[in-house]
Amino acid sequence: MRLEWIDDILAVLDNGSLARAAEKRMLTQSAFTRRVRLIESSIGTELFDRRRKPVTLMPGVEALAPELRDISMRLRKIRLKLKMATSQTGVALSFACQHAITTTVSPWIVRALTADPDVSVRVRSSNQEECLRLLLSGEVNFVVMYTLPGVQTPFFERAFDVLTLGGDVLIPVCAPDLADIAQMSQIPGISYPSDVFLGQVFERNISPRLPSGLQIVSKAETALTLAAYEFALGGIGVAWLPRSLVVGALANGSLISLEDQLPTQTLDIKAFRLSEGQSSQSDVTWRNVLSSIALPVHLNGLAKPSNDAVSDVQ
Repeated sequence: MRLEWIDDILAVLDNGSLARAAEKRMLTQSAFTRRVRLIESSIGTELFDRRRKPVTLMPGVEALAPELRDISMRLRKIRLKLKMATSQTGVALSFACQHAITTTVSPWIVRALTADPDVSVRVRSSNQEECLRLLLSGEVNFVVMYTLPGVQTPFFERAFDVLTLGGDVLIPVCAPDLADIAQMSQIPGISYPSDVFLGQVFERNISPRLPSGLQIVSKAETALTLAAYEFALGGIGVAWLPRSLVVGALANGSLISLEDQLPTQTLDIKAFRLSEGQSSQSDVTWRNVLSSIALPVHLNGLAKPSNDAVSDVQ
């Protein structure tokens, strides 16, 4: 039984149809259908109920989902350990970040980790949900994500070790030619989907605090903060972006802040790892490197790493 076959089966279970599972697995529907038939042929039995539309898993296969997820996670952990054990470049570490943090914070982490000449680092960038999946499946050693101060994260923290690395703030910004926009009753905005972290932050923590009578009219929606940043530069509307991402644009005047007129939201930057099953090298990295990093992420933004700054955080 191949790992990719297990993931194919779980993709159908999690997404409800072959078409959506194929999209999740980044395959055409015809290619995914052929692979499904290959799985059934190799095992010697039908796994999918084709009498139903959309095609779903047989009830007996669905009942095995917990075991399949456990096997998938174990195989990924073994594969990661084999890679680390045979790495010719020394110790291979892998971590995942939310997209905006990958741009602004991960350079500091990578430079601190690779101060050891025997360490190489792989950085994955994704949304919060995918970052957690990578962590739980053993594909990365730790993840770095935004969280809301004082709000428990939507998973069981007792299963994780947690480090607070710094803080940031989500602020409203726009192009200079929209400087008076906050005085209007309707403001063109750049929004995030409601199923991503920053979209939820806006809906729950920023939108209720907007001035009475003010309406944000979405002109563009994106899950990527870098895309929202470019849209704001292009004058499309107001975007709520991490200050660490826009500090340079604020300094050179290509963007202006509207935080004195519109609400902001502080964010914590935290690192998470599984509390069990850590290698000795991963444990050393966590306790001696990550725990000592003092990221210069604060309400005034994030400066670019310098040689002096890196030596200070090691």
